[in-house]
This record gives sequence, structure tokens and C-alpha cells, in this order.
Amino acid sequence: MVLVKAIVVKKLLALKDKLFDRMATEAMIMIGIIGGSGLYQMQELKNTEELKVNTPFGEPSDALILGELSGVKVAFLARHGRGHRILPSELNFRANIAALKIIGCQSIISISAVGSLKVEIEPGHLVIIDQFIDRTFARPATFFGNGIVAHVGFAHPICANLQKQLVQSGHTIGATVHDGGTYLCVEGPMFSTQAESQLYRQWGAAVIGMTNLQEAKLAREAQMCYATVALSTDYDCWHEGHDTVTIEMIIDTLNKNIATAQSLLKTVLPKINQGAPCKCRESLKNAIITDKTKIPPATLERLRFMLPKEFLEG
Repeated sequence: MVLVKAIVVKKLLALKDKLFDRMATEAMIMIGIIGGSGLYQMQELKNTEELKVNTPFGEPSDALILGELSGVKVAFLARHGRGHRILPSELNFRANIAALKIIGCQSIISISAVGSLKVEIEPGHLVIIDQFIDRTFARPATFFGNGIVAHVGFAHPICANLQKQLVQSGHTIGATVHDGGTYLCVEGPMFSTQAESQLYRQWGAAVIGMTNLQEAKLAREAQMCYATVALSTDYDCWHEGHDTVTIEMIIDTLNKNIATAQSLLKTVLPKINQGAPCKCRESLKNAIITDKTKIPPATLERLRFMLPKEFLEG
């Protein structure tokens, strides 16, 4: 039976910072996983419970599913909500990342279905991406503002340590894995025109999707390690054989991809060393340029869950 808990962050923010530390230590939820609801429907996921988190940025897409997989504490989040009911542009990206940060996650693995923009990336292949191109225009992609300014480095948007472990684990399970590649993020929900698809190929993009860029930006601001596993479901509409692809073929590939992603997670989780130092967890160092005395108290309180202790106490 699934247990249900709830956290109201407005109340927690009134407590001392050490309460957050105690919550993270007791829960030992170290790795967040964002993807479709099918990801966590596996027998190997033990001791499951639901956790509803109301963040300073509102509610995430769904309740978090907590559990233990391969001996590792994890928190699953259905990106589009269970039943896939939220459009890409409607996603509350800030609440999704904030919820994982608040409960103590230090790393996020994002699983995402994508279209392939390269011949060699066939349906069913995995791409552990290392770059992004942004073609979105209607989405908040920062926690900052309202009286506080931060400029965070994003030249290398994917955690190199997580990327390496995911590639190695992909090879271990026998999947076809592409190490690196650019994820082109479009607004959606409509797919690209052929002219757009051909243009993106000229830019050198490897895959096309609608969700992961904002996740990566916000995870970096929250000083969390982040990596994307892009699951190729089909060639985008540039491919000459595109018209022969049926919805049944895509669904079949999707189901196979879910099984591959589950196997990948079970293999990679025990290999991730959460205690290892990583530059991702120092991303706010020297990034906040606003005079602390000028930051509105309400804004400071809103960001307390993610700001470094040395900044809050300095």
C-alpha cells in the first residue's frame, strides 16, 4: 500500500536551516529521476511512498514517488503528471526542480523521449547528451529575479560525472549508446516543419525534444548535478522514410525504451558517488551579484531552500 505524506514549504521556511539538513539526512533521498510515470512501475522498486511537496514556486507536476532501487534511495517525478496531462509549456519547471532540492536530492537523472536528427541515431538508441540549443520562448527558466540577480555559468550544461556513468552503464546493459550530442529544445506541443527539421540538422543538433533545457538550467542554479538520457523514438520529419512510420511503431519503440531506461537506472544508480566533489554543486559561488542588504526579505525567504549557507549567514 502506498503511503501519502505532505510537506508545506511555507511552514518549513520559518524553521531554522538545520531542519532542512535533518530532513535530507533522515530521508536519504539522494537521486531524483524525472520522466514518464512508466519508469517507476517496476517490481525492483521497493518501499515506495508518495510525497506531496508544495514549493515556494507552487506545486510540481505530481506527487513524488519515493523508493529504493538497487539499494539507492530515489525520488521519481512524472514530468507531465500521471496520465500525461500537462503540456510542455505548462510545466512548472521551477516547482519540479525545487521539490527535488527541498527533499535532499543532489543529483537528477532526466529520462526523455526525443526525435533523432542524425541517421546514425536510430529509434531505440540512447543519447547521453552534453549540450543544448534553446528554441523555447514562453517559459520561466530561472529561480532568480524579484530583487536578486545571479549569473550562473552554463557553458557545459550537463554534469560530466553523471554523463560518464550513464554512458558506461548503457554499454553494460548492451544498449546502443551515443556519448554526447546536442539536444534542441523546442516550445511545442506541435512537432517541427520539415524546413525547421532540416535547419536543425544543419546546426548539428543530435536530437529534438520539448522539456529538458529548463530542467538543466534550474538544476544548475540549485547547485544540483543533472544529466539527460535521450531515448530516440523515431526520426524527425526530415527523414525520407518518415511517412512510413506509424503510431503503432512509435508506441512499440516507446515501450522498448522504457524497459531499457529501467535497466539503465538499476545499473547506474549504485555507481553514482554522491559524496564526490563536483563543480555543479558550487555553481552559485560568486554568481550572485546583488548586494545582500538590497534583497527584499520575501525574495530571500523564497530562495532559502537553495541558497548557500555561507551566503545566508554571511
